[in-house]
Amino acid sequence: MALWAAPAAFAGSSSSSNWAGYAIHRSGVKFKRVIGAWKQPTLSCTRGVSTYSAYWIGLGGYNVSSNALEQIGTEADCDSSGHARMSAWYELVPAPSRAIKLSIHAGDEISAIVSVTGHRVSLELADLTRHKSVSKALHASSIDVSSAEWIAEAPSECTDANSCQTLPLADFGSTTFVFDAAETTKDHSGAIANKTWDVTKITLVSGGRRFVGYHSGASGGVATPSPLTGKESSFTVTYSDTSPEGGNPSLATDLRSGYIVHPAR
Repeated sequence: MALWAAPAAFAGSSSSSNWAGYAIHRSGVKFKRVIGAWKQPTLSCTRGVSTYSAYWIGLGGYNVSSNALEQIGTEADCDSSGHARMSAWYELVPAPSRAIKLSIHAGDEISAIVSVTGHRVSLELADLTRHKSVSKALHASSIDVSSAEWIAEAPSECTDANSCQTLPLADFGSTTFVFDAAETTKDHSGAIANKTWDVTKITLVSGGRRFVGYHSGASGGVATPSPLTGKESSFTVTYSDTSPEGGNPSLATDLRSGYIVHPAR
């Protein structure tokens, strides 16, 4: 969800308290399309502990000066009863996320496309396992096409647009992003690693830089992306638990003080 203070000099690797994956960017380069696919993970849920995770591709939101992000993806949460809940969503930051009417199940192969022309945003999400898909054509008042991302995320709960708390990250084991590619407004296309742009590998870890100002809290877990494989177009994000007792007691029950960013429904 939303925006993050970018690392100095666009380093080759960085950390975040809510994102894990890869971002591409370079001064003067603008993107018009990003594609990718991933496997919806199987969660390990614990009764009495609510945890959250999201998987998406998007354009924008990487740079510290960004005020927009166009993204689409899936959610996989554990409720306090110990049950996994899956859903699909899209979000045009700074607007809130919106649910997509598409049934998602653990193990499903998911593909997505985000395209931007002017202020027109085209979003596509397909469940390749169940042969179902949804597409949206929308107008966004704010647009950022200065970066492209493939991300596993610890979502947030927000009391308003400027006050958000990073939620405990669900134990998703691992998930692999494949067929990841982007295209610039000058019609250059390529995989994640490409000489036309710079690449940043982002590890999700407590205390890392936070996307969206006014975030607080910690994910309670670590998510680490692997090196790029498959002609530089694939990688795997792996979860590891860093809490001493496998959970965050202060966030053990479902939160109700505000709205959860792209929640499972």
